[in-house]
Amino acid sequence: MTDRVAVITGGSRGIGRATALAAATRGFRIIVGYASNQAAAKEVVSQIEAKNGKAVAVKCDVGEEHDILKLFEAADKFGALGALVNNAGIIGKSGVRVDEMPAERIQRMMAINVTGSMLCAREAVKRMSTKHGGKGGVIINVSSIAAKLGGANTYIDYAASKGAIDSFTVGLGLEVAGEGIRVAGIRPGLIDTEIHGSGGEPDRAHRLAHTVPLKRVGSAKEIANAIVWLMSDEASYVTGAILDVSGGR
Repeated sequence: MTDRVAVITGGSRGIGRATALAAATRGFRIIVGYASNQAAAKEVVSQIEAKNGKAVAVKCDVGEEHDILKLFEAADKFGALGALVNNAGIIGKSGVRVDEMPAERIQRMMAINVTGSMLCAREAVKRMSTKHGGKGGVIINVSSIAAKLGGANTYIDYAASKGAIDSFTVGLGLEVAGEGIRVAGIRPGLIDTEIHGSGGEPDRAHRLAHTVPLKRVGSAKEIANAIVWLMSDEASYVTGAILDVSGGR
């Protein structure tokens, strides 16, 4: 598809890891952004390099603007930016109602899941927009089916943050459509990744598999396949759109 650079936030595990590996096989040079797990990020880089791809791991907490700036500075040294996958995100402890939520939890959720994604997109647009002398590109925002379901009695703050990402995807898609940049979103459903463990329910996806019309959980690779399709020229007429990859949920 291209030999340009793809920045993937939260690229060391789960959906981000699968996307990094998949995008590398399609010719992208990969910037693997990671918040804390350096070993996992280096393992992704090693896998890519073992197949003659190019990748580098960059520590980046997307809740911190200076980390985001360093992430894109690293990308500048690696080549011309062609894609951003806004995948980094957090989830709070499951089962906490709004009337029990501390302000700190909500603020951290929005700082990482919403503000972080918007700031990463800002830096990507600066580099890719023809208005700024760029050659165009693609931004993919990873949302969640929770944005449609609401997350009541589970993690309503997470669902609300992903609802914001959906709105941002539509708006940004319109804003930069005439500048060579396509913007699209993915809403994963119940996916077998580590994020459920951080919410205190590592078996949550499998426990709720019966609620999915396809009667199973999805894999990170299935989400990655959808993301790299949206990144490709095969999706050249897709912008401002959000694709549900949720087994029908």
